[in-house]
Amino acid sequence: MNEYEITYILRPSLEDGVVEERANAVAEIVRAQGGEVVAVERLGKKRLAYEIGDAREGSYVAMQFRGSPAAAKELERQLRLHEDVLRELLVRLDKRAIAQMAMAKSTPTAPAEEPEETSDEF
Repeated sequence: MNEYEITYILRPSLEDGVVEERANAVAEIVRAQGGEVVAVERLGKKRLAYEIGDAREGSYVAMQFRGSPAAAKELERQLRLHEDVLRELLVRLDKRAIAQMAMAKSTPTAPAEEPEETSDEF
C-alpha cells in the first residue's frame, strides 16, 4: 500500500456541517476501496489564487490515507465528478516526506519569547 495526500476545495456556499459531511463521504470512498484514512484536516475557507467559475474562495480539506493505486485513481475520478468539488490535488508521499511529517508532529514548537522590559533609568 502507498501513502497519499489529497487536498480538495469545496464550494464556499456550503455550510460547515455540509463540508463535514462531504469530508466524511470522501473518507468513506477510500475505505470502500480497501484503504485506510490516516488523517483528515479541515483548513476552512480561504481565498483562491484565481477565480474558479464564479467562486473567489473555497473550503479546503486535506486528507492523508493509505491505499492501492487503483483506490487513489477511483477517489480522484469521483471527486472530479462531484459538483461541489472545485479542484483536487492527489500526491503520493515518499518515505522522506512521511519521515519529515512525523518529525514535525513530534517536535514541540517553542513558545514565542517575551521581549525584555526596558527601563528609563541609566
